[in-house]
Amino acid sequence: MQHGSSTQGELQNTLKNRHVTMIALGGIIGAGLFVGSGAVINSTGPAAVVSYILSGTLMFLVMRMIGEMAVANPTAGSISEYARSGLGNWAGFSVGWLYWYMWVIVAAIEAVAGAGILVNYFPHIPAWFLCLVLLVVLTLTNLYSVKSFAETEFWFASIKIFAIIFFIAFGAVYLLGLWPGESPGLSNLYTSGGFFPNGTVAALIGSVTVLFSMGGAEIATIAAAESDQPAKYAAKATNQVMYRIFFFYVVSVFFIVAIVPWNFEFAGVAIQSPFAIALERLGLPFAPMLMEVVVLTAVLSSLNSCLYITSRSLFTLTKQGDAPKFLVKLSRRGVPVRAILAGTVFGYIGVVLNYFFPETVFLFLINSAGAVMLFYYLILAFAQVRLRRKLEQEEPEKLKLKMWLFPYLSYATIVWMLAVIAAMIWIPGTRSQVFLSLISFGVILVAYLIRSRYSKPTEEEFIEPTEKFVDASKG
Repeated sequence: MQHGSSTQGELQNTLKNRHVTMIALGGIIGAGLFVGSGAVINSTGPAAVVSYILSGTLMFLVMRMIGEMAVANPTAGSISEYARSGLGNWAGFSVGWLYWYMWVIVAAIEAVAGAGILVNYFPHIPAWFLCLVLLVVLTLTNLYSVKSFAETEFWFASIKIFAIIFFIAFGAVYLLGLWPGESPGLSNLYTSGGFFPNGTVAALIGSVTVLFSMGGAEIATIAAAESDQPAKYAAKATNQVMYRIFFFYVVSVFFIVAIVPWNFEFAGVAIQSPFAIALERLGLPFAPMLMEVVVLTAVLSSLNSCLYITSRSLFTLTKQGDAPKFLVKLSRRGVPVRAILAGTVFGYIGVVLNYFFPETVFLFLINSAGAVMLFYYLILAFAQVRLRRKLEQEEPEKLKLKMWLFPYLSYATIVWMLAVIAAMIWIPGTRSQVFLSLISFGVILVAYLIRSRYSKPTEEEFIEPTEKFVDASKG
């Protein structure tokens, strides 16, 4: 694509398969795995493996549903367009803004987390300044070009993946008794209360917590739209992400609970990373420091991805008339500069709120986005069911990547997500997140009603949603 077309509102198709794959992996492997897994292990025991399997399976199914839509219509530009095509403009508006809202908050959180790590190395520099530096550097990376973002994310993700493979390899050698010193074998899986020391319910509750650490896998379909072969890379990335969720999450957690007793107090050691604690058991001298670098990389990778996701979501909303039109303009390099800056502004506001009101406003924002992911996944799942039926009747050849056992498995996935939301309401620690997320959803729906009432509908709004999707897939 020529630069001239970029300024007219079309994103560049410059990403390669290695970029799309690593961007997808970068979206699902973050600090939630490297640090947050310790809390899950402490609360569920060795059965944390079951928690990760359950959450991984649900994400596996959701990604397959989104992947089916992305391959059928790889030029949609954002997951919000699948919702719009399947269910109407209200769904596209809702998913687009819910998605943007969640990821700008995550961006602020990741920036604060990254500054929290760096302040250990630069104690004389204020944390807010380090946070500002991280936001500015990664914003400039995203502003320069799509490829500069992709290259940065490629290397960030590579470091994380290498760290996990390194951990699994050394863990396997240790458990097999091939490492100097005595090996526990698999005894940690059944001693100290057994595999389910806190009961099977604890493992189910743990899966709810784990689910949110796996969010972001759908970024593969967003990135694929800017690749040189959108449909091919969307299908490939979808399949790769699905089985690699199991490898990187389930296998690594299995090795952690096999090496370290589950009742070890992960929260009291080093950077609270169970990976570092497990490597210390092997006698590796610089394990804590190395894992701190990896965690910092994971945080920066997530922040980098957040800036990318929010800009593309806002760009698509703008093109549909659901956001201010001035945000749609692209640079000569095909970058939605104004959309990127709009997302980072919220990040800067989040940093300020965290500085002045760490226990009130910023906490409210975090909790208000707690269950948002499940809401837009649910909308996308209903959209997939409707679009699948339409494509089967009119363009079956476009279904190159299909959801298995349709429609039964699609409905089962929807019921599963509803069950997770019900579980979150039942669990005291997550109840407020559901209610605050519902408030956020309600505000967005009210905004849509206001937008619909006071804005003139375009010709596209009179077209049946699924007809637009099928027409787009023909191109």
